[in-house]
Amino acid sequence: MRSAIYIIAAGFGLALAQGAQAQDATTTASDNGTSFRGFRAEIQGGGTRFQSQGRHDDKLSWGGAVGFDGVIANKFVIGPEFGYWHGGGENVTAGVTGGTIRHKSFQELNASIRAGYLVQPKILVYGIGGYVDNEQRKSFSGTGANGAGGFYNHFHTVGYQLGGGAEYSITPRFYTGLGYRYNNYNDHTISQRVFASAGVRF
Repeated sequence: MRSAIYIIAAGFGLALAQGAQAQDATTTASDNGTSFRGFRAEIQGGGTRFQSQGRHDDKLSWGGAVGFDGVIANKFVIGPEFGYWHGGGENVTAGVTGGTIRHKSFQELNASIRAGYLVQPKILVYGIGGYVDNEQRKSFSGTGANGAGGFYNHFHTVGYQLGGGAEYSITPRFYTGLGYRYNNYNDHTISQRVFASAGVRF
């Protein structure tokens, strides 16, 4: 986790440095017609698939993200992103050693680095990777093979996030996009999501 924070901080510093250089050179959003620079915030909505125990559960979900975009050579965009996602999803496996296992996912937090390419001044395609923390609950009801009773465990698990997407500038301030995220957690569970986003730049 500490190394992930260092990477995010380095990316944030790089993005700020690029933004400062652009301002020093009197570079504005109109120099190449793009507005993909500076601070941004967005809301997201879509669907999540939570995978565990050889099963999956699909849920409608929502979230949001904040970030900073720095522009390099008027074509490349890089910066940090911090996000929240309320995915949900619960996998239920009955008949396991005389009981039922329930494994549920709740919200997740991510800290990532996003890097993209301006296909056109108003169109950005990007990839993203970073650290993710997911709240989960796992329980067993019944009597196990050793005669023990059930258990209940509410915990956080961490892992890595990979993904990508595309965004379109509607105006110099407002944008919309589509994205995909893949999360792999340390307790051998996975979540995937697809979403649409709408955001504002400051």
